Amino acid sequence: MTVIIDGKAASARVVEDVTGAVLQLEASGHRKPGLAVVIVGDDPSSHAYVGAKSRMAKQCGFNSIQHTLPEETSREELMALVASLNADPDIDGILVQLPLPKHLDSEPVIQSILPEKDVDGLHIVNAGKLATGDLKTGLISCTPAGAMILVRQIHGNDLSGLHALVIGRSNLFGKPMAQLLLNANATVTIGHSKSRDLPELARQADILVAAVGRAEMVKADWLKPGATVIDVGINRVAAPEQDSGKSRLVGDVAFEECAAVAGAITPVPGGVGPMTIAMLMANTLTASGLSARE
Repeated sequence: MTVIIDGKAASARVVEDVTGAVLQLEASGHRKPGLAVVIVGDDPSSHAYVGAKSRMAKQCGFNSIQHTLPEETSREELMALVASLNADPDIDGILVQLPLPKHLDSEPVIQSILPEKDVDGLHIVNAGKLATGDLKTGLISCTPAGAMILVRQIHGNDLSGLHALVIGRSNLFGKPMAQLLLNANATVTIGHSKSRDLPELARQADILVAAVGRAEMVKADWLKPGATVIDVGINRVAAPEQDSGKSRLVGDVAFEECAAVAGAITPVPGGVGPMTIAMLMANTLTASGLSARE
């Protein structure tokens, strides 16, 4: 029988562990971990996401600070704010909510965050540490780190002998996910838009991770029977079966048909999504621990 991987339950366990660790930090005389979230503009989705992050941070016992900047904020103003947060000894983690307004280039902003405060795990130093197998001193991008916990839930820590396919090669997810799987001894293939016969590559995979942003692209006949399927896609599609104008969320995997073939599969919503914010909390705790040891 197919295992439906419960991301909500897994994320709750991560948050519980983080909350307990924060209580121990305080009991030993350390201050609360500090997380600063910066949002620019009025995008409703971004504000909803930032609100969820702030609520979770407070639940974990963090000192959570939100900086809301107007749409017309200049690059110089944003960089100045990041510089001030870099210099603030009470701030352990800095997160700049993406996407930024079109007139702002996100890359120099992200790279201006100190690597040890880069709780999104996007700084080139953190990416480099992951690429060289250093999982102890860097901060790992939240979504792949969360997805990896779900993989380990099924297969354990050692993936020796297993073939993993990551569909998607983005710096944000695909590449770090492949590095995490490789570090756990899986044999890893990265599939993308230029790959030949992607379905055939998928049929060889014991672990398939889909992260391309194409609704229900992965079909049942792509899967090796019994494979573990991690669906990272979040796509909004029309739902004509509901009221006019309604929509629903689906992943990059055709869930119903693939669940009949897979050994384990994440749903959308309720799979990888909840893990992202949970791992942000874990990264903030890690950043706090690193600063406490300095």
